[in-house]
Amino acid sequence: MYIVAIGWLYVSLMMAAAEATNSDGSLLGAIITFICYGLIPVSLLLYFMQRASRRRKAANPPQGTSLPPDAGGHAASASQPGSVAPVREES
Repeated sequence: MYIVAIGWLYVSLMMAAAEATNSDGSLLGAIITFICYGLIPVSLLLYFMQRASRRRKAANPPQGTSLPPDAGGHAASASQPGSVAPVREES
């Protein structure tokens, strides 16, 4: 996702450099070119992609255990679903 934004900013920077070094160009034209062709489109693209990513994460919460954590401090028993029986060391 970011490689496209970086590439586009590079291209718009080169366009601005060509505008600034051209005999008919100006520094103000180069700045306007970079802002209008580079910064504004990339910032809008990243904003909308970040917003869509947040919506996707909100719509699909991560799959995890539905059981609340054990707050008692005791080892989990094997009779509870999704729990692992404690392992004892042999002496």
